[in-house]
Amino acid sequence: MNSPFELPESDSRIVYVKTVEVADLPDAVRREAGDLEHLYAVHREDGEQLALVADRKLAFVLARQHDLAPVAVH
Repeated sequence: MNSPFELPESDSRIVYVKTVEVADLPDAVRREAGDLEHLYAVHREDGEQLALVADRKLAFVLARQHDLAPVAVH
């Protein structure tokens, strides 16, 4: 359940990583998530979702690979 994404232009390099309940997602995404109960979303400061991945560590690595500064949302 990892999909590539295009990074939109922005002056801010901060992104937020938050847990997302699979049950709250559209049917197509739930099917792709398989048995997972949670996914991890990477969002810009304005709330735009950039990525949805299966692993929290991967969300942080993905952000850093794109020269972004990930911050956990609790």
